[in-house]
Amino acid sequence: MSTRVRRTAAVTVIGIIAVVFAVLNAGPALAHGFTSTVYLHVTDGDEGRVRTKLELEYDLYVVSAADYQHDDPLFKAGIPAFDAGDTAGQAAALNAHRKSAVEYVTGRLSVTSGGTPCNPTQVGDFTIGEREDVPYAELLLDWACPERDDGHEVRSALFPDTEGYVKSTKTIVTYELDGRSGSAALDAARPSFSTAQAWYERFWEFFRLGGEHLLTGIDHILFLLALIAGSRRLREIVLAATSFTLAHSVTFMLAALGLVDVPARVVEPVIALSIAVVAGWHLWRIWRRGDHAADLETAGGGHFSLDRSGWIRLGVVFCFGLVHGLGFAGALGIDEAWSWSLLWSLLVFNVGIEVVQLAIIAVVFPLLVVSYRRAATAGLWATGAISAGVSVMGLVWFVQRILGF
Repeated sequence: MSTRVRRTAAVTVIGIIAVVFAVLNAGPALAHGFTSTVYLHVTDGDEGRVRTKLELEYDLYVVSAADYQHDDPLFKAGIPAFDAGDTAGQAAALNAHRKSAVEYVTGRLSVTSGGTPCNPTQVGDFTIGEREDVPYAELLLDWACPERDDGHEVRSALFPDTEGYVKSTKTIVTYELDGRSGSAALDAARPSFSTAQAWYERFWEFFRLGGEHLLTGIDHILFLLALIAGSRRLREIVLAATSFTLAHSVTFMLAALGLVDVPARVVEPVIALSIAVVAGWHLWRIWRRGDHAADLETAGGGHFSLDRSGWIRLGVVFCFGLVHGLGFAGALGIDEAWSWSLLWSLLVFNVGIEVVQLAIIAVVFPLLVVSYRRAATAGLWATGAISAGVSVMGLVWFVQRILGF
């Protein structure tokens, strides 16, 4: 291989790696132990009160509340029950230490009406549920508001970065309050929302959340990178991205609206396998056709002008896109009844994903085009190196997720 080819291949690989690292550093990685999602449902309660139903990741909740309230017995009772998968023991630990557990929440969550704080009272006992195969503590609170206004503000600072346990906690809010219904997404940058806020403010939150989810989801980014590396022409990456978008949009909407429910223990390994398969597809072409791997075979008819290999790849991408949609939906965890407001929030979340996806394609694909034009062999080496790395990572994740690591 000539010096020019080696140089072009190296520059291309380095350039794409730099883009990937820049994308991944744009936000925190999505993984248990690094981020968490709180689910909050707000409704009108009895006698003018506001009722909130909170769902908090159990082990994180126990550790944070025990540390915040200096309640070591809560930690000693709650964590062994978590390790043992003892649901009854988990609930018993929280109920035995309800003062610490409730005060942690009410110290970081507030409801106000007309600028006046509402006073919280626990309703019933703690119960334990499950989301994405992870135990969640469920807490009901009634908030008595001295002044009744036509809008309420909810503010959340649960599981902040300063605690050092997780980063960038999201609070997904659904509400039916003050004659309005809808959804909101809260985080450190936007810790509060009001039921009286404008529709475009709510939608911007979900657009931003969708974009951040793709940016911080390394598995989805690597799948997209595998698509780009294996595309021989602009039309192939456009069609592949469109196929992926259509597929994941369908299952994303169905899952987020509660019409499809597939366990995360099934979805996550398949997502990892999809990364390895799509990246390995390009490696197989290189092994089978060598320097002609980027050449088109006899093209089919029609406007798409894809050859047989291109059509098969498109079908594979579509099928895996259906699974990725379930993974995107898991980021929201909304399982409330269908409504137009909820539907629009989900659509805007999906648009945020697509905008970031197109931006990554617009930056990375031209690098490959330049390398192919400067030296076809260099471009092939570059895409082969990228595909090999992505495929290995996908296989490692697949094994880890199958084994439950």
